[in-house]
Amino acid sequence: MEAGLRNYLIVTGGYWAFTITDGAIRMLVVLYFHLLGYAPFEVAMLFLFYEFFGVVTNLVGGWLGARVGLNKIMHIGMALQVVALLMLTVPQAWLSVVYVMVAQALSGIAKDLNKMSAKASVKVVAEQSQGASLFKWVAVLTGSKNALKGFGYFIGAALLSWLEFRGALVVLATVLALVLAATMISLPAGVGKMSAKPKFTQVFSTSPAVNFLAAARLFLFASRDVWFVVGLPVYLYEVLGWSFNEVGGYLALWIIGYGAVQASAPRLLGRKRPPSGATALMSVVGLIVVPAGIASALQLGLDPSSVVVIGLAMFGVLFALNSAVHSYLILAYSEAENVSMNVGFYYTANAAGRLAGTVLSGWAYQQYGLVGCLWFSVGLLSAAAVTSLLLPRR
Repeated sequence: MEAGLRNYLIVTGGYWAFTITDGAIRMLVVLYFHLLGYAPFEVAMLFLFYEFFGVVTNLVGGWLGARVGLNKIMHIGMALQVVALLMLTVPQAWLSVVYVMVAQALSGIAKDLNKMSAKASVKVVAEQSQGASLFKWVAVLTGSKNALKGFGYFIGAALLSWLEFRGALVVLATVLALVLAATMISLPAGVGKMSAKPKFTQVFSTSPAVNFLAAARLFLFASRDVWFVVGLPVYLYEVLGWSFNEVGGYLALWIIGYGAVQASAPRLLGRKRPPSGATALMSVVGLIVVPAGIASALQLGLDPSSVVVIGLAMFGVLFALNSAVHSYLILAYSEAENVSMNVGFYYTANAAGRLAGTVLSGWAYQQYGLVGCLWFSVGLLSAAAVTSLLLPRR
């Protein structure tokens, strides 16, 4: 097997293992602390540091990756996730809100180090493999990650029922530690390491294409999380009367389907040429119609269950295609020499969008309900469309 493909498979396998633990720990924390009697707001606060440190980590992680190599950053991320999992195995009396927030902060840092390094590595290993399709490789990596994160939700719930909270965490930490050891042995040193040591001030991209794409990404992910993170689950539970299991199971299946569409994006788009800025613009314009249509249908009094379920499925398909195009473009706009810096900066914007959308989702739902969240989504998608107008057409 040629070196580029071999390294790609190793990176993807490590990313898959990490992603399953990431989805599992999220579900474990939500379910376990709900059973302990934590209020919904307190449970949400447990993930505040997880999202916040994603912004910081992506900004610093790209710079570190360029200095020490992407594989080392991936391994640091895996090691931190093992530590975060084991931190939660302490006696129940130690599990205060602050303590769990710190553990989740480590998990958030680990997640974004792993994601940044894995996606940047695809650019490097694709260039080592003659004839490799960058769009196809990054679509498979990104799509499979999201599908497996949804699968991780099921794994977390199953392990909680089978082994209880601490036993589940020990199993996840052990498996990830074994994968960490295997990838450390298998991957060559120095993947993605720049020949010249970049200064920290270079984490901010000077490329207009990268900057406009990062801005579009920020608006795109804020538009999803402004109704998906808080508004939608609460609406399904309180208004539509779904059970916790029904809400969690449906959202897990949505994430799995979302990942499957991302992985199939090159085939679904059916383009002989790789995507361009024009592709990003057209796809986000098409996406605007969906939340606007859901909000309008709810305001007209149509059956809310049908409207939300069908609308969310349509939103998932189109959003997945948008995300796949963006994930390809950031690599296409980057040279292999500075790919980790650009990817780190780009996913800083992604994390900032998620953080803004998460905070706005709670406030908007409290003030205006799900319909208000959806109209906020329309506004954010419109901002992403305006920004996408500035992307290169080739």
